[in-house]
Amino acid sequence: MNVKYLQISGIAGAVLSVFGSIAYFFTGSLQGPYVLIHLGLGILGLLVYLATQGGALIGSFRRRSTRHGVHSVSYSTLFIGFLILLNFLNTRYHHRWDVTEAGVFSLSPQTTRVLEQLQQDLVIYGFFEKGENPRTTDLIKSYAYHSPKIKFHIVDPDRNPELARQFKIQQANTLHLSYGKESTNVTEVGEEPVTNAIVRLTKVTRKNVYFLTGHGEPSIEDRQNNQGYAAVKEALENENYQVKELLLSTQARVPDETSLLIVAGPQKPLLEHEVTAMDNYLQSGGRLLALLATPEGEGLKGLLNNWGVVVGEDIVVDQVIRLFAGPSLGVEPIADIYSPLHPITRGFKERTIFPMVRSVEVDSAPREGLELTSLVKTSQTSWAEKDLEGVFKNGRASLGPEDKKGPVSIGVAVTANLRKIGVDKDGDAKIVVLGTAGLANNRFINIFFNRDFFLNVVNWLVGQEEMISIRPRSIRSSRVQLTEKEGATVFYLSFLILPEILLIIGLGVWWRRRS
Repeated sequence: MNVKYLQISGIAGAVLSVFGSIAYFFTGSLQGPYVLIHLGLGILGLLVYLATQGGALIGSFRRRSTRHGVHSVSYSTLFIGFLILLNFLNTRYHHRWDVTEAGVFSLSPQTTRVLEQLQQDLVIYGFFEKGENPRTTDLIKSYAYHSPKIKFHIVDPDRNPELARQFKIQQANTLHLSYGKESTNVTEVGEEPVTNAIVRLTKVTRKNVYFLTGHGEPSIEDRQNNQGYAAVKEALENENYQVKELLLSTQARVPDETSLLIVAGPQKPLLEHEVTAMDNYLQSGGRLLALLATPEGEGLKGLLNNWGVVVGEDIVVDQVIRLFAGPSLGVEPIADIYSPLHPITRGFKERTIFPMVRSVEVDSAPREGLELTSLVKTSQTSWAEKDLEGVFKNGRASLGPEDKKGPVSIGVAVTANLRKIGVDKDGDAKIVVLGTAGLANNRFINIFFNRDFFLNVVNWLVGQEEMISIRPRSIRSSRVQLTEKEGATVFYLSFLILPEILLIIGLGVWWRRRS
């Protein structure tokens, strides 16, 4: 037999043995045809080479070129060993880095804050068909990465029907969350519904949010109308608030169980009795969120002015650049200037849109005991236009000497020390006034970051500052989910077969040139 073919049998045997061993290391099975064929042919090739060329092999170690080759192999082995060590350390001391600009692989700040508040184990059972759901499994593992109190178990409902009946599982791909004595099921799996479920489980007491009604305010049950507030009600309930309407005109005072009173866009004047009841509620340590309507008819101006908030008889307009049309006036200004010091907007850098908004400013000489902060302002190109007829009837406006040039304040937060303002009571009252009710209606609540801004305001008012943050994004990165068979095919093709073919071709070219 030709010596050249005997020599190349050793190279082929080594290559086949190495790739067969790698495949066995990652699959852990000798049953696959790839592993058996490679190991069998590789060992056979090595035995043939050693039996026929063993003496020549021993002699080759004395040559200088062989020693250099051995050094190269040693360095390569050390490098591979270093990579294996890094992989081992990664499994023992795991850390994640999300290098995407939008952080699409990261949980939202609100979710991480909720996880930090866990006082006991949160047990999550994932009921998946055939016990597989890579997307949901990755999501819950992200939760477990941020909190050791997350305990995750995957269950195949077909193999464990008794557990499925115990937790009242009606369909596959359902999560069962258990925290202490409380539990719930989540069928729409994603970061937002899972985080909302955790909030509901961990918040023992529910805060009562009342929306004032009786003056043409948008209904919290209206889902069809763009001006309705059903989306806001749902967002508040997802944060474990109990949301109701309040017809204050028929009651002597604001109910004692009220955690927050929201006045959203009244179209008719409030009764004097109602204004007095609201003022008494604030003086007893109440919380008020005022979302103003257009200048006619909300009747709150006097009450708010008494608490240091100046509401303008104007509307904020901004220059909008339209493609091929030049600048035009817009009555839906976009805001991205926020107070960096107030808890509501600290670290908040996202855009919000305020349709048909009025100027809302801090009183230049407020009474003692009031701490006032301008929360949000419109852009440099905006101004507060006082010629309302020109805007609404003629569609024209220009910055005049009587108008206020931007940035224009459109939201103010008030903290009132009750004793310092002359009330014989400890504690404080809190008020937030925003120049429009439109930012929270069905049309605008989910545009830009309006929902986050609104919920941050509510959470600050009721004293749940730990909930202030950016909520989970509804759009996450796209991923390809492969079955076990598809994953094995990709592994063999990309990690074994393709590199093996390239290596064999390279060795063949080298052998031909050498010969």
